Amino acid sequence: MTGHETTSADGREQRSPTRHWGGFLVSGAIAFSTDAAILETTTRLLHWHPLLARLVAISLAMIAGWLAHRTLTFALRSRPTAVEFASYAAAAWSAAAINYGLFATILLLRPGTWPLVALFAASGAAAAFSYLAMRFGVFRGRR
Repeated sequence: MTGHETTSADGREQRSPTRHWGGFLVSGAIAFSTDAAILETTTRLLHWHPLLARLVAISLAMIAGWLAHRTLTFALRSRPTAVEFASYAAAAWSAAAINYGLFATILLLRPGTWPLVALFAASGAAAAFSYLAMRFGVFRGRR
């Protein structure tokens, strides 16, 4: 702890809003970077269609995001569980459906759009939904 956190009677770390939101941003950057790297690799090097490549990229980014958010955003000290991952996966796939739908719509309406530009635009729109689902669903009361 850095002096900005305290520990409650039940052992939960109480994080400052700066640490919480900073963790959310860093975790989101980790997931986004994973998504972007897989998308770019599969489309440029393997010549996959962006819509197929994005499904693989989203899946791997979801795992990276779950591990980052539980540690950096919500400061969980408990071990990850399959139930927690399933709950996170449900929330993440809902956010991913929003993200993917916007991504596909951009590419279909503007076929010349660079896939990473469409990824950036779609990811921003899905971030708010993702946070609310994690905060009030997946990780609620689990610290």
